[in-house]
Amino acid sequence: MCPRCGLQLTVYHNNASQRIIALATTSLIFLFASLPFEFLSFSVNGQTQSIDIMGSLWILVEKDYGLLALIQAVAMLILPAFVLISLLYLLVPLGLGLHQKHEQWLLKALFKLLPWTMAEIFLIGVLVSLIKIMSMADIGIGLSFYAYLLFTLFMTITLLYVDKYQLQQLLIGNIEDEYIAIDRNRSIQTTWAWLFTSALLYIPANILPIMHTSVLGSDDPSTILGGVIILWKMGSYPIAVIIFIASVLIPVAKIIILCWLNYSVQTNQQYAFRERMFWYRFTEFVGRWSMIDVFVVAVLVSLIQLGNVMNILPGHAALAFCGVVISTMLAAMSFDSRLIWYEAEKLTSREKPI
Repeated sequence: MCPRCGLQLTVYHNNASQRIIALATTSLIFLFASLPFEFLSFSVNGQTQSIDIMGSLWILVEKDYGLLALIQAVAMLILPAFVLISLLYLLVPLGLGLHQKHEQWLLKALFKLLPWTMAEIFLIGVLVSLIKIMSMADIGIGLSFYAYLLFTLFMTITLLYVDKYQLQQLLIGNIEDEYIAIDRNRSIQTTWAWLFTSALLYIPANILPIMHTSVLGSDDPSTILGGVIILWKMGSYPIAVIIFIASVLIPVAKIIILCWLNYSVQTNQQYAFRERMFWYRFTEFVGRWSMIDVFVVAVLVSLIQLGNVMNILPGHAALAFCGVVISTMLAAMSFDSRLIWYEAEKLTSREKPI
């Protein structure tokens, strides 16, 4: 436990490496099994459209949204596979008494990339997409969907056993504590730059349409907030609340909280150290979940392509909102939380202890 903020720094798991190997292998099997089969199908007025995972990405590329396809592929396929393969690469030889090259570098890269793996967020986005369209058409769920569901479940369990400090002990042994100097000015300025970028992108992300729905040639653009209102009117109250929180409330709250935190360390404010750490961890945890709405759009665009009868295209707000999520995540990563405690030791003994 951290003596200052109370954060649990490490958790010891019995037979952690064996469990990680077994779970990571199972996760990869289900991931690869999710690729060749049908993922979802959509049928309306006698016309049917079915997609697999790779085909859904290709549809986005064909619609000139290659960047959106790349973001989706990296978040739901490439990085999760990299994390699982890296764990096996590091731990399988260890069971044979062998060590791989560049273990320390790979371990650092693995934990740096973990926040960008979004398999579970993509899966929730798929479920939200199905709820949005199930009233207007027949939905079919293919084998790949169940395989990807099991992959997400097993990967989540795998990561529960992944502890940074325990892996360091297993792979590298006892290493001296590494102190990284605080670059105060760089941290503050970089955080402001990312926050300013996210605030600018948030305007087109909410003003421009995030999705265009065409029915019998009639185009119906919808914004993020407009989509929430439609879901509410349809009676899908839980989904409307989820989208509102993830796509409207969380980005605004995260920008405001990070602005407050960055300003507080820039002006050397000496108060509420634990509270500020709590809100910083909150922004770290919730920031990536805003990608739900982007994945909803990507799934609907891939699935609903029925010519003049009905089709959905992404709007410019989709990429703008991606930029908001990515820039706020980078802002949280560039913020050095040690700066919150930078002035703590200067408090006199007469002041309230931390």
